[in-house]
Amino acid sequence: MADLEIMGQRAAAAKFELHKLSAEKKNQVLNKAAEALVADTKSILEENERDIINAEKNGMHPGMIDRLRLTEDRIKAMADGLCQIAGLEDPIGEVLETFTRPNGLHIQKRRVPLGVIGIIYESRPNVTADAFGLCFKAGNAVILKGGSDAVFSNMAVTASIRKALRACGVCEDAIQLIESTDREVTVRFMKMDRYVDVLIPRGSAGLIRSVVTNSTIPVIETGTGNCHIYVDESADIEKAIPIIINAKTQRIGVCNACESLLIHQAVKGKLLPVLAKELRECEVEMRADEQIREFIADAVPATEEDYGTEYLDYIISMKTVNSVDEAIAHINKYGTKHSEAILTQNKENADRFLNEVDAACVYVNVSTRFSDGFEFGFGAEIGISTQKLHARGPMGLKELTSYKYMIEGNGHVRP
Repeated sequence: MADLEIMGQRAAAAKFELHKLSAEKKNQVLNKAAEALVADTKSILEENERDIINAEKNGMHPGMIDRLRLTEDRIKAMADGLCQIAGLEDPIGEVLETFTRPNGLHIQKRRVPLGVIGIIYESRPNVTADAFGLCFKAGNAVILKGGSDAVFSNMAVTASIRKALRACGVCEDAIQLIESTDREVTVRFMKMDRYVDVLIPRGSAGLIRSVVTNSTIPVIETGTGNCHIYVDESADIEKAIPIIINAKTQRIGVCNACESLLIHQAVKGKLLPVLAKELRECEVEMRADEQIREFIADAVPATEEDYGTEYLDYIISMKTVNSVDEAIAHINKYGTKHSEAILTQNKENADRFLNEVDAACVYVNVSTRFSDGFEFGFGAEIGISTQKLHARGPMGLKELTSYKYMIEGNGHVRP
């Protein structure tokens, strides 16, 4: 592995080369990279299996192993994501605003790449391909630092992508992977503000806190997801139950899974017996307040800590509320500003929920699992930003750009 300083120099040089690429050339590379991933499926899966074996030996939680595991279908999905990105409109060069001042100065605001993007992430090797695709299409070089648990998978995916870049005659340093698993190297990476323009952490709350605390590079937080679903008193119960089950159990180890359920007291009797049966069949542990435990005898008493926990497990917290106001207040207290949903047929309550809940994605009668760049039509995503600067929600191509002003005159001097 190259020294970090050398990697930074290579990335800084690459970003200027990438800025010159036409949309057609970038799309050629993305499609070639997709082909390479599929062609290299066997070798990628072999390296992924090395990571899986190590994870099982180390006692990794099954939910995290699911995030780590690659399959033929998941590699195909990674390739499809790159192809979808290739099919998206290139954002670079887009004119955002243009105007002429009274003195004749012509000013244009145009979209440009961020430059070099650093990404620190855990477990999910599909992030390697997604991050490259989005950063590359937006004209950025990327330096990746994956977790030690996915090091062999990430190396295999990166090698496949660099092979595609080389085949297309494009600088391979458009993507670089820090292969060291030394924590000290990760901390050094966070200090590379001389070369890296933006740093994006993806992973646990601990990882994100560490990056925010230690980085001298501007950070975009992709936050943890203590996501709620509120079942309003007017909810359609037949539709509500499949939404809750989907949000909680489709994939437990993802940030847009539902972790907490709020239930209006008026619908407890109708909702809980059926919902509890479905949750038991999915082997979900229910942690609930006293009112809900009157209907669900095997529920565990919920603690204050439960209401603020992102489980990433077959566990859900459940609490009774008496109004939409109480639901909103609870979510704004315990939520992580990620994704929140209301199930209701009352438009006034829906509108209030949409307007008053402080989260990047707010849903009405929809599973929180839709907080995803692919589902939003972005091709893939760098992550779900839970902050408000510079981006919020699923981060696609446009969120990986900045802008600059271009001013033209005719011998103007300032009086």
